[in-house]
Amino acid sequence: MKRCLACICLVVLTACQEDTAEKPQAVTMTETALGHFCQMNMLEHPGPKAQVHLEGMPGAPLFFSQVRDAIAYLRMPEQSHEITEIYVSDMGKAESWHSPGRDNWIAADSAVYVLGSTRKGGMGAPEVVPFADSQSAKVFADRHGGRVIALNDIPDEAVLAPVQPPKMTDTEDDDFAARLRALSMERTD
Repeated sequence: MKRCLACICLVVLTACQEDTAEKPQAVTMTETALGHFCQMNMLEHPGPKAQVHLEGMPGAPLFFSQVRDAIAYLRMPEQSHEITEIYVSDMGKAESWHSPGRDNWIAADSAVYVLGSTRKGGMGAPEVVPFADSQSAKVFADRHGGRVIALNDIPDEAVLAPVQPPKMTDTEDDDFAARLRALSMERTD
């Protein structure tokens, strides 16, 4: 009887350990970190970043050049692995918009976000700007516009909708056309 009780306790403890498995820790963003969608060096882009940890891939998160893109990835049904954790840059601790930091990561589900600010992310799209505390987020929103919201309140269209490229001015359009003509002339010579 004692052996049977010991076996039951062992099974229960093992099951509890599996349920309480530790979440992966954030990884330092280094010179070798590439954006999952763009495959560009993360450190070359301004604005907040994100890393998504997947089950079965410990220590090798997917990095995103924009937080917006990581939230889009979270909401897309096409992932091949279960997401175990998402970390985002705490912009309240960032040195500047151009230097968001390599190690100031916070769990995405505990962050607050500024949605609708005038700041553009690393790939030029509107950004969802994360902060560890609502006061820092409010200061940012007062300065750059937008509103402070939680992760679950970010509407899908804010991260999944396509972004329209900026319209060129007539001068830029004329310059582009002239450069294109010059390239065409080089090919015919």
